Amino acid sequence: MAWVLNSLVSILLLTHQVNSESISEKQALLTFLKQTPHENRLQWNESDSACNWVGVECNANQSSIHSLRLPGTGLVGQIPPGSLGRLTQLRVLSLRSNRLSGQIPSDFSNLTHLRSLYLQHNEFSGEFPASITQLNNLIRLDISSNNLTGSIPFSVNNLTHLTGLFLGNNGFSGNLPSISLGLVDFNVSNNNLNGSIPSSLSRFSAESFTGNVDLCGGPLKPCKSFFVSPSPSPSSSVTPSKRVSGKNSKLSTGAIVAISVASALVALLLLALLLFLCIRKRRGSKDARTKQRKPAGVAHTSLTNVDLPPGASSSKEEVTGTSSGMGGETERNKLVFTEGGVYSFDLEDLLRASAEVLGKGSVGTSYKAVLEEGTTVVVKRLKDVMASKKEFETQMEVVGKIKHPNVIPLRAYYYSKDEKLLVFDFMPTGSLSALLHGSRGSGRTPLDWDNRMRIAITAARGLAHLHVSAKLVHGNIKASNILLHQNQDTCVSDYGLNQLFSNSSPPNRLAGYHAPEVLETRKVTYKSDVYSFGVLLLELLTGKSPNQASLGEEGIDLPRWVLSVVREEWTAEVFDVELMRYHNIEEEMVQLLQIAMACVSTVPDQRPVMQEVLRMIEDVNRSETTDDGLRQSSDDPSKGSEGQTPPGESRTPPRSVTP
Repeated sequence: MAWVLNSLVSILLLTHQVNSESISEKQALLTFLKQTPHENRLQWNESDSACNWVGVECNANQSSIHSLRLPGTGLVGQIPPGSLGRLTQLRVLSLRSNRLSGQIPSDFSNLTHLRSLYLQHNEFSGEFPASITQLNNLIRLDISSNNLTGSIPFSVNNLTHLTGLFLGNNGFSGNLPSISLGLVDFNVSNNNLNGSIPSSLSRFSAESFTGNVDLCGGPLKPCKSFFVSPSPSPSSSVTPSKRVSGKNSKLSTGAIVAISVASALVALLLLALLLFLCIRKRRGSKDARTKQRKPAGVAHTSLTNVDLPPGASSSKEEVTGTSSGMGGETERNKLVFTEGGVYSFDLEDLLRASAEVLGKGSVGTSYKAVLEEGTTVVVKRLKDVMASKKEFETQMEVVGKIKHPNVIPLRAYYYSKDEKLLVFDFMPTGSLSALLHGSRGSGRTPLDWDNRMRIAITAARGLAHLHVSAKLVHGNIKASNILLHQNQDTCVSDYGLNQLFSNSSPPNRLAGYHAPEVLETRKVTYKSDVYSFGVLLLELLTGKSPNQASLGEEGIDLPRWVLSVVREEWTAEVFDVELMRYHNIEEEMVQLLQIAMACVSTVPDQRPVMQEVLRMIEDVNRSETTDDGLRQSSDDPSKGSEGQTPPGESRTPPRSVTP
């Protein structure tokens, strides 16, 4: 009996202790909420458990708060001291995309269990917070796009578990410290850093350092030598002064006259040469227009010379839409920047840029353009545009207003009779098509399951945003239009362009991805977008391109090939061979396959809407998630990826896969 009583007392004491810890953390959250203005009202019910509040996640027994995610909730002002710093068991803290200001609180040093900290896109100021350098368990730190200043401290090396460090778009200055961490992702672009890039960071691409004009070395331009020229010897500097004396130190009258006459003759010769060059240039410009244009056979050239469409102008005067003559200057077509733009260059800067062909698609050709000041953008030169200038500009205004992390923003556009240009950010990691179908030789790094899930979710988020918020049909969903960040987050590109082209032409832009009804109606819809996205999911699962002729039967498309394999017998042939090395993913692959097959239903009304597709994919995602609700591969990158083959007998077919 005594033992039973002691047990009950222990349980009561333990329960009291858990409740008191929960109450303390709940009070810390309420302090933060009451003292921090927020535009989007958070539905936090004080009478309810904090574990049930929006953006709050607790551990399994609800005893402590492990995650607080409040991105884009309109938080304004400073984080009050004694609030979030009391959540000592926190693993993930995301306050990104708000308007928080002031210094990052010093009591963040109490968050010793924190693994992910996302404070990007706020208005934090002050120097690099010393409190953060004490968080030894941090894996990812993003404080980019704030107003932080001062130097980047060497004490960043205290964060021994850090794999991702993002400090771009701030006002950091001074030299970059030598950071000897196992970083996978790193970015300090658009700061005021100077000096040479340490050898420990030189492995990262130039995009990680751009926007720091005084930074050199590594992937950037070589640093200038600081060695000065040798000084002249004492003898050579003294001897001439001894030789010049008396009358020799002054020029005679005859010498002065001779020099004057020679100078006049040289001036006349230069003037005559200048007149000759001007006349020759005027004649040459007329002849140049009749010459055949230079083909785009070189890797780098300027945009005025690359792959111009038939009938397009090759001179800068014609491309910019200007002319000077008896009638005066015609209407000048300018490069139009969308709102919230981050670039400051004009059309002439763009046309002078060094250009490299990235790819030729059905809607046009894409170029990587490097401007003189070092800015890199992508210029898409559209072809076969049927829209008028007014229709073109109206559609571009709609597209230019779309802002979402998983939709690549349109930065600028240009329209003239012969040229239609779009300007986007450059994504150095490339497209999903290149990553998935690139060389599969011995040097290839396989695309693992977690990253494929991350790609599927972020692409679905971008497309759902286009459908729901922007009310825009994409119209051209395919793997080459899914662009990648270094962390495998995606950006959807080439959206909203369908209205610029004729509906009477064959839908070759969707070859391999088009819904059956598009072949008949020539019109794309929300439902046809869902079909194309379903094909994209099958591409991620099978590793097969919808356009390739390796599906076993000539003329069969990817959805029908998958369905035929599933119906005949359940084998591992459906899934990409690169996925066979991972354990415990069979159930998730089957679930994603079911979602994909629902999307590619031949009957449009039987397909789910895009926001429902997104919800289903997120439900498949496993529990270990990052700030955006996405799991990372592992704290140990090698875990579960070397020489592991799942047992075949554990794989079971889906119970209901319908075409």
